[in-house]
Amino acid sequence: MVKVEPIGSCWKLFWEVLDCGYPAKVYNFNVLMHGFCKIGDVGSANKVFDEIPKRGLRPSVVSFNTLIGGYCKVGCVEEGFRLKGVMEEEGISPDVFTFSTLIKGLCKDSRVDDAGILFAEMCKKGLVPNGVTFTTLIDGQCKYGKIDLALKNFQVMINQGIRPDLITYNALINGLCRIRDLKEAKKLVDEMSERDLKPDKITFTTLIDGYCKDGDMESALEIKERMIEGGIELDQVAFTALISGLCRDGRANDAEKMLREMLNAGFKPDDPTYGMIIDCFCKKVVTYNVLLNGLCKQGQMKNAEMLLDAMRNLGVVPDDITFNTLLDGHSKHGSSDDFNIFSCEKGLVTDYASYAALVNESSKASKDRLRR
Repeated sequence: MVKVEPIGSCWKLFWEVLDCGYPAKVYNFNVLMHGFCKIGDVGSANKVFDEIPKRGLRPSVVSFNTLIGGYCKVGCVEEGFRLKGVMEEEGISPDVFTFSTLIKGLCKDSRVDDAGILFAEMCKKGLVPNGVTFTTLIDGQCKYGKIDLALKNFQVMINQGIRPDLITYNALINGLCRIRDLKEAKKLVDEMSERDLKPDKITFTTLIDGYCKDGDMESALEIKERMIEGGIELDQVAFTALISGLCRDGRANDAEKMLREMLNAGFKPDDPTYGMIIDCFCKKVVTYNVLLNGLCKQGQMKNAEMLLDAMRNLGVVPDDITFNTLLDGHSKHGSSDDFNIFSCEKGLVTDYASYAALVNESSKASKDRLRR
């Protein structure tokens, strides 16, 4: 019912059914709570929860866990802990799911140390963490620079016979790449293969980014080829990392080729990416004119204007070709009036050829208006 109809309609229908004398069950309340929590309406979920004892029923572990999960999802971890306390007061023991949910909430709130303490409390109570619990804690510890603790928990996980999954490995690989320990990260990738786990786009992209930041472009490019061979397409993050790395390595031509690959793959580079390539090339007007020509042909006049600003800020003086390229672009993808305003703002001066082209464009525009 919740999956088909809007949750508000289900709520109304549920009350109508109860008013007709249908015996209420905790399960029905739990389903409604789950629906509200899923859309982030934890207030309505709490109202449903409060209605359970009013109907002579006792909330179950699932009832508490659902509401705790809802509060943690919207960042109200303390309310989740309050509910855990209520559970214990009512003689309902928190289970692995309760602890896992709260650990996830703490990690999301950057409280990784508190998550570790809660994990220890869970183990002390005799509850056995599952793969989700371990992975949640490991991921949080990796994100906040506690890689030693993450690796320790990873080893505990294996010793307890719990099989790490792709998410676990990706979290650790990301953590190791953050601290530039590419050697250990690569070992984990090899270990994945031994466990019949296939690295995915996240695994490879993380490695590419790590190698690029470490200045090992050959390894980064090898990973790129491995992705292609495995039928995994590069995403914007991977392309940007490679372009950045190649630019830092002074490989301007390779960076330009990578940019073309990126464009052909349907990704639009952001301004910093363009900036890196420009900085990588010799700061000559001819280089900018080539880039401006490409942008104007694609009708990206705003980006062309931004590039002109960057060019002048770096002390590169536009020439007649710069002017004519922009004029041609505005004529085809904007209007000569736009260019007139733009040239006045930027202080550009026309040559005779540009002036003639501008007059011609204005004449064409006038004729088009008369035809209409």
